[in-house]
Amino acid sequence: MLPRIHFILSLFLAIILFYFFPIIGIFGAVIIFISGFLIDVDHYIFYVFAEKDFNLKKAYNWFLIRGKEMRKLPIEERIKHKNEILFLHGIEPLILLLFLSLIWLPFIFILIGFSFHLVLDVYDELRVGRKMDKISIIWDIIKYKKLKKLDFLK
Repeated sequence: MLPRIHFILSLFLAIILFYFFPIIGIFGAVIIFISGFLIDVDHYIFYVFAEKDFNLKKAYNWFLIRGKEMRKLPIEERIKHKNEILFLHGIEPLILLLFLSLIWLPFIFILIGFSFHLVLDVYDELRVGRKMDKISIIWDIIKYKKLKKLDFLK
């Protein structure tokens, strides 16, 4: 899902939660909003390591092209190729945030934003017929060892 969609939907979520649960306060709503789209920083970090380049605009375009090329492949072929390993996209960061929220309550707002983002990603993957990724980082690492890299950009 494109970052602008995450941005807009996270903003709506934060406003709705603040309206129905004003106890979260402006601070909580802002944290939910920000964490709902900034979780995607791991995409940029993946790009930096994969391409040895820090250009944010190139990173964005790189992911757009990868997504477009992957969607061109038949579904049977898509499942033979790796996606990127995203260290914030999975159940493991959510579990960590849950434990951290027991220590300091504001982590619960980050957990809500991350969870919302991941639900949107899963919906988007199902909608466009991609294989299910971003559920578990550990599972993705194990699974990707057996898959081919999509090398259309090199």
